[in-house]
Amino acid sequence: MHDNTLTQDNREKFVYIAGRYGQVVKFYNVEKICADKIKEFLQLMPSITSTAYSVASLYRLLAPFVFDKDIKKFIYLDADTIVDLNINELWQICIGDHILAAVPEFSNGVDTNDSFFLCRNNFVKIEDYFNAGVLVINLEKMRNENEHICQGMNLIASDLRYRSFDQDVLNYCFSNDYVKLPRKFNRFVNFAQETGENIVEKKIYHYVGASLTLDIHNEFNRLWLGYFAKTPWFSVETISHLYEGTRQIFIERQNFAIQVSAAMSGKERAFFIPPENLDTAKKIFAISDSEEIIAAGAQGSFQNLIDSMKKSRGKKIFFILVADYRTLGFELTKAGFVEGKDFLNALAFLSDAHSIPLNSYPLVHMI
Repeated sequence: MHDNTLTQDNREKFVYIAGRYGQVVKFYNVEKICADKIKEFLQLMPSITSTAYSVASLYRLLAPFVFDKDIKKFIYLDADTIVDLNINELWQICIGDHILAAVPEFSNGVDTNDSFFLCRNNFVKIEDYFNAGVLVINLEKMRNENEHICQGMNLIASDLRYRSFDQDVLNYCFSNDYVKLPRKFNRFVNFAQETGENIVEKKIYHYVGASLTLDIHNEFNRLWLGYFAKTPWFSVETISHLYEGTRQIFIERQNFAIQVSAAMSGKERAFFIPPENLDTAKKIFAISDSEEIIAAGAQGSFQNLIDSMKKSRGKKIFFILVADYRTLGFELTKAGFVEGKDFLNALAFLSDAHSIPLNSYPLVHMI
């Protein structure tokens, strides 16, 4: 399923790799087949165009309008999955009269109540919210659900706190009518690594959340690279992109060091750190007892940070060491503070030596 951005070169590469394994690939230009339906979807959910998602994420909802009537069931796979098992194992699972089969987010260690507004708003039970990256869909039944899906889209579009768009729509409509698959059919790589899984097994691995890094000793990185190297996309051009991307990261690091040096001129340091990371941060940044530390995460901590930054504006630069730096940095900017002058992303100082791997997602995106 693709749109008008699929080039002839990439089309030929898909045909080549399918033929190499004795298979045939069929192309469905959803943008062309479902132009009117896409227009309707965008009217229902216009906010999707201003996010990291694209309208293509809604294509799985258009399957009933795309596939021939004689197709009764299909497997949907996100582009960031590696199928390291015989896909027939998934195909043979009986879903009966259920609309679909999927893996619950909960079984991958996701705090669904915290992560998904549908759960916080009691539309979907915590244990039932599923990930839409790997689906077995009963197309016969889905063809009768268009009105239901439109109702779901209206709900999700009504509140910006619904951030997963197509996945939220599917969960709103079908979380009480699906077969729960074992997590081996959609194993999140980042959670596998967090729980100490170091051996690749026969599973479908989902590289959700930019979980691919430059650590070549990591078995999950090697799994992805091994499959990628078998495709016609692995070429001199690809290696050149990787080289250029690495060079740009190095240049950015140099520029960042110069920026920090300039920002620190005549100023003291202050830190915004979660208490559980304080001891480690003290060692890494050699924080002295005289330097200000504000505990992140506590009640009122953000307001304490704002008050302190206003009081010491021009005298101190704050090192922000929180996982969601992007959101907090945006709020600080809205409050009138300047990144690089009033505050810095302390995570940018960390590396493999501090158990913070250099994320190679920008390089993969370049490819």
